[in-house]
Amino acid sequence: MAMSENTKPGLFVGLLVVVCVVITVSIIVTRDPVPQPEPLFSQPYEYVCQDVTGSGPRCVKVVRTDDSNGTSLNVCKLTCGERRLIWPYPVSVEGMGTEMSRFIPINVMYGDISSHSTQIQDFIKENWEAFKGNLEMIHPDYVTNGVGEWTTSDTYNKFKVYVNFIIKTGVSTISRTTIESYSLNISSTAERSTVTIEAITYFGARHGLETFSQLLNYDAENNCLQMINSLGRIYDEPFFRHRGLSLDTSRNYIPVKSIKKTIDAMAANKLNYFHWHITDTHSFPFKMESWPQMHEYGAYSPRQVYSHKDVSEIVRYGNVRGVKVYPELDSPAHIGNGWQWGPTQELGTLAVCVNQEPWQSYCVEPPCGQLNIANPRIYDVLASVYKELADAFSPVQYFHFGGDEVSIDCWNSSAEIRDWMSAKYDNVTKDSYFDEWANFHSRSMEIFENVTGITDVKGILWTSSLTEAGMAAKYLDPEKFIIQIWTYQNNNDSLGDVEDIASKGFELIITNADAWYLDCGVGAWVGNGFNWCSPYKPWQTVYDNNPLLMVSPEYRDKIIGGEAALWTEQADAQTLDSKLWPRGAALAERLWSNPNGTWADAELRMILHRQRLVERGIAAERLQPQWCFENEGLCYIL
Repeated sequence: MAMSENTKPGLFVGLLVVVCVVITVSIIVTRDPVPQPEPLFSQPYEYVCQDVTGSGPRCVKVVRTDDSNGTSLNVCKLTCGERRLIWPYPVSVEGMGTEMSRFIPINVMYGDISSHSTQIQDFIKENWEAFKGNLEMIHPDYVTNGVGEWTTSDTYNKFKVYVNFIIKTGVSTISRTTIESYSLNISSTAERSTVTIEAITYFGARHGLETFSQLLNYDAENNCLQMINSLGRIYDEPFFRHRGLSLDTSRNYIPVKSIKKTIDAMAANKLNYFHWHITDTHSFPFKMESWPQMHEYGAYSPRQVYSHKDVSEIVRYGNVRGVKVYPELDSPAHIGNGWQWGPTQELGTLAVCVNQEPWQSYCVEPPCGQLNIANPRIYDVLASVYKELADAFSPVQYFHFGGDEVSIDCWNSSAEIRDWMSAKYDNVTKDSYFDEWANFHSRSMEIFENVTGITDVKGILWTSSLTEAGMAAKYLDPEKFIIQIWTYQNNNDSLGDVEDIASKGFELIITNADAWYLDCGVGAWVGNGFNWCSPYKPWQTVYDNNPLLMVSPEYRDKIIGGEAALWTEQADAQTLDSKLWPRGAALAERLWSNPNGTWADAELRMILHRQRLVERGIAAERLQPQWCFENEGLCYIL
């Protein structure tokens, strides 16, 4: 308490002593016990591994007898036949045993990693935590309420599982040349199992750990985990080096946590490229520091933006999980909201026909917009965007420049562009606009290299009018650009264009819309009927789509891989998982293994793998009734 200036010490006639008596009160807090599940009843069934139809061994459900061994469905899934659990299927599997080791997650540990660099050690530790989290989520009660008592068996409680990593190099960033091969073997005693994963790079070892996670499952009878306890050797490496998903976050904003979850699912399937279509005419959600007007005008809301920190965090998150994240700034078309502010800063008009109506006259879907090629200041702004994207996505090896669906009608709607073209060309034709379109891409690449200092970047462009009928080599440099193919595999004219592009030396990424567009097959979002790329692409179509069939054998070395694309006119975080998975898994096996067989050969593993994704918290689309899962091979049509 403060004393006023009129308070005088003489007024105090005595000293008041206040004695504080401290009383200790013991409060006993009682908590309700954690609810445990009802005791499990025993079913009168078991499973035997038989080749009933002559098409290979299956887990067959039979009634138990007094002298049966009571093999559970999960044990049968682990032990029945050569092609058992692994997705995508590896190059070779030798000496896989049929006996089980049983253990609890706390007793799974990795061996000495001190010989590796600090960065690789950190990567191993982070990936290990994700792996251990997946082990816990296999427990049915853990999934529902975060608890679940493991086995009371003293033997299983004490059993140890050791995972040893032998990594021969210190490569810490995934790139075009990263070696992703690995080998894996398992040996066991009565007290322990030893898993050895050997790889040239950390990324191969990460794939090996993923494969090991698929060699185990939950043992309901003993309430613990179980794993194959002997394995001679798995050797594995990818068929294609580029195995990706393309996700659009402009039409609808996708939160950071949902992107990370998608990367987790990609890692579970050994996909290695996340193509981030981060902007479009609809919105510009990348938070610019040099030109904040971009996101101020272009983001749906202040909360629906990606900061540099967000992007860098996602890039690192992906790298640890073997997924390279790279950006797309689609241009010169697909540019609109976020570019309207030029006149306010005396830069002039940066984009034309933005949100112009009727939209059908100027673009393929609303809203419209394209860069103003007559205004040289667009390159000043692009330089800043390129620099900031390159910094956020560092290290950059691919930069997608978009380049599709340019509308000459949009450009012609601008008097500024018409006058500029007339002054530059004696006779303005469609070819004149093609020349300017091509000049734009060449100049964009040059500016990107200059402002970022990255001279070995590969630009990627979608197929477009600029790549048709022998024009790709006329307008574009195959040393600078990769062409991403979205045209149809079942269209002879399109195949002719793809063959021509490959013959001119361009590397190709295949994303043909008739198989790998994952937004197809729903109701139209403009008008009625179905959307433009219907029908729906089921996992069987995704699986059977062989990228090599897009060109003749002599040019197949130009196909570096493929991507499935999800355009988000009718997708957001609420539907993302079911749109991508398990069809993304079908893509993954096609690109990792490029199997000779068809989807029918993979069906049993696909149904099982979908269950595995769900156990990990991925809301993958249901493919069949549970009955089909428990009665293998009986859900068929003649």
